[in-house]
Amino acid sequence: MTKQFIALLAGCLLALNAFAADKPLRIGTLAPKNSLYHRQLMELGEAWRQSQGEGAKYLVYPDGSQGGETDMVRRMRIGQLQGGLLSVVGLREIEPSIAALQNMPLMFRNWEEVDYVREKMRPAMEKKFLDKGFVVLAWGDAGWVRFFSREAALWPDDFKKMKFFTWASELEQQEIMKSLGYTPVPLETADILPSIQTGMINAVPSTPYFALATQVYTSAPNMLDLNWAPIVGALVVTKKAWDEMSPATQAVVRAAGAKAGGQIRTQARKEVDEAVEAMKKRGLKVNVPDAAQSREWAELADKLYPKIRGKMVPAETFDEVQGYLKAFRAGQAK
Repeated sequence: MTKQFIALLAGCLLALNAFAADKPLRIGTLAPKNSLYHRQLMELGEAWRQSQGEGAKYLVYPDGSQGGETDMVRRMRIGQLQGGLLSVVGLREIEPSIAALQNMPLMFRNWEEVDYVREKMRPAMEKKFLDKGFVVLAWGDAGWVRFFSREAALWPDDFKKMKFFTWASELEQQEIMKSLGYTPVPLETADILPSIQTGMINAVPSTPYFALATQVYTSAPNMLDLNWAPIVGALVVTKKAWDEMSPATQAVVRAAGAKAGGQIRTQARKEVDEAVEAMKKRGLKVNVPDAAQSREWAELADKLYPKIRGKMVPAETFDEVQGYLKAFRAGQAK
């Protein structure tokens, strides 16, 4: 009887392992196919697949083929995707406080400040994501947001004559822009290029890498050389998918995630300058604001902060970021 029970138990465990191996791990992202981000996802997936064993299937859906980031979060919640490499646009659908790393214009002066604040916030932030049913595997970024436009623009008021791309899901941002005299046009990322080509929009906040990869700069050949805000992102998987991995596989994926995040941050920052140089060779005009114009942009950011705090970014997190930056800058000044 005991031998029969042991045999039955062993058979059940083998069946469960085979079932787990057959369940694919599906990851969605807006990142272009064969880009740095796509390649890192594929490397992480290979580590997962080898640890899972024969029959494990890993699928990455690049180029926004699973919809916008809001769509991808919805797909993860209903089990159609098990993970996503997302910017703050998608991540804030899970945990709103993450917006503090991206939706505070001109708050961060350089990548050192971004790294410092993210690392200070990371343990508590990852706990918040876990409480919402998601595991953070890697933190990355994709460069600074700069403004690409059809016509040259250097002053904040120059952009009031333009129609701005905004993500359809960011209703608060659209209202804030309208209150300051700007014209937002809510769209999904896949709509940017055809919309700038047809004149539906004529200004796009974008990282240089994205503008090059999607050819946005060919219809919006002017770039304002102003680091408006960092694009920060993370690779997340659902807790359900995570719990289905063995402890050994979890350890492998954790290590692969940390490696991927480091590679993405290092290479993405390097590719910003490379992308700008590549676009300049093909006709991009880089417009550099002078001291007076830079002051006006700083004044615009100061007007934005009271509107952002408590709306786009939870007040407590907004204050937390300011506190960390104050401490970091005080340390740098010594």
